[in-house]
Amino acid sequence: MAQTKRKRRTKHRGKAAGQVEIRGRTGRPPTPEQRKAQARAARADRYARPPSWRSAANRALIATALFVVVVVLFFDQSIAQAVALGGFMLLIYVPLGYYTDSFFYKRRQAKLSGGGGR
Repeated sequence: MAQTKRKRRTKHRGKAAGQVEIRGRTGRPPTPEQRKAQARAARADRYARPPSWRSAANRALIATALFVVVVVLFFDQSIAQAVALGGFMLLIYVPLGYYTDSFFYKRRQAKLSGGGGR
């Protein structure tokens, strides 16, 4: 037996000029002031999150990879030496990045709470 309930199709709403509206937001685009406000809110949300070891490790991995590439290309070291030095730098970068993020997060939170810190 054939299926009786068919899924509704979305219609193409054509205009007189032959243009077809695309799906998604069809309202007016945000003004530059609204875009700035949205960007400011997104930045505030990003800064409001406490630091994590995972984000520090990701940032340290990227920095270490760049460090290894620079050591190999510009300082003419072998790849094995550069990777060994990169591993050591990774051990330094991860806690350094976490505690730096933690310091700035605590400072920002104190400023927002009105404590001022000093």
